Amino acid sequence: MEQPQQSAGPEEAGAEAGKPPLRVGMVGYAFMGAAHSQGWRTAGRVFDLPLSPVLTALCGRDAAAVRAAADRHGWATTETDWRALIARDDVDLVDICTPGDSHAEIALAALAAGKHVLCEKPLANTVEEAETMTRAAETAFATGGQLAMVGFNYRRVPATALARRMVAEGRLGRLRHVRVTYLQDWLNDPEFPLTWRLRKERAGSGSLGDLGAHIVDLAQHLVGERLAGVSALTETFVRQRPLPGGPSSGLAAGAGRAGTATVTVDDAAVFTGRFASGALASFEATRYATGRKNALRLELNGERGSLAFDLERLNELWFHDATEPAVHAGFRRILVTEPDHPYLEGWWPPGHGLGYEHTFVHQARDLVHAIAEGRVPQPSFAEGLQVQRVLAAVEESAEKNSVYTPIAD
Repeated sequence: MEQPQQSAGPEEAGAEAGKPPLRVGMVGYAFMGAAHSQGWRTAGRVFDLPLSPVLTALCGRDAAAVRAAADRHGWATTETDWRALIARDDVDLVDICTPGDSHAEIALAALAAGKHVLCEKPLANTVEEAETMTRAAETAFATGGQLAMVGFNYRRVPATALARRMVAEGRLGRLRHVRVTYLQDWLNDPEFPLTWRLRKERAGSGSLGDLGAHIVDLAQHLVGERLAGVSALTETFVRQRPLPGGPSSGLAAGAGRAGTATVTVDDAAVFTGRFASGALASFEATRYATGRKNALRLELNGERGSLAFDLERLNELWFHDATEPAVHAGFRRILVTEPDHPYLEGWWPPGHGLGYEHTFVHQARDLVHAIAEGRVPQPSFAEGLQVQRVLAAVEESAEKNSVYTPIAD
């Protein structure tokens, strides 16, 4: 086994004197790995945590690249085999930031080894994998106290957390409509290469799992109910794309014209749904919305009021109170930067906004508290499984020409 490479010790990696450490090992160091690193590195410096996160080990297959990422993000040591990382006695929690095809294998091994687990969304590539992961998580919690959480970070935007509080307090009354879209445009260029996100065997699905998982989880979380069924359409707009390394790096399966291969996931998904209470919902997820960079938008309409949120203006929540006289009623902007707003007690004076990275700091904070208190964190693997079942129902409905498809329990 290759020996772990070391740089700074645990103290330099973030341990806080006088607090028990929570020693983190992370698998994956690209986009999500960088975001999660920021969360673990910062949470204990902003919030008063019961445990002190320590960035113990970062894992990736390329030794030089993972060492460079570890130095950049503050990880003390590196590994090139995730099995070696899980086997380490100085790792308490395994953070999984890899493509979906490896989530189940890594999570199951980590739980079996007595580690806590944080797994990026979607939980798995199939319902069957997610079911196995959920059973393992429940057994690990019951027998060994290990916790397992899914990384749906948009729950941790202060404005969406405030929206959840307002819905739970009854400020909207009975909900009638939920509208959610997640629009990006990074695949609009047909010459963009066929990366792992465009291969079903790696990613599980396309915009549906990448973006749709987020908005399904967020909608259900804000409403406080599960979707009962969906009716869906999906489409793949560009079916052949260049190979990442050119013609010489051809894929064994799905080869098209010279130097290209077939896209095997959806490019866009549009679906309607019904919540158990009867509230109606509409969803759209696409990576082809030209001009839209990260436009996650939602609106909740209830009998007593409405809420609206736009991720590209994430410090704002819009609220209409329908109980006010019509002569001066209307949507008003709530600037979510007050110290008694969710998560804001640790940050800046009112009016000084937060950004995307802070959702991962809040995610780390919440998981540390759950571990210290020995309670199941949210969203749990069971909640991740339920989202996976919604995604599967969307795919089934789309395959059957949009037939309404109940969501399995």
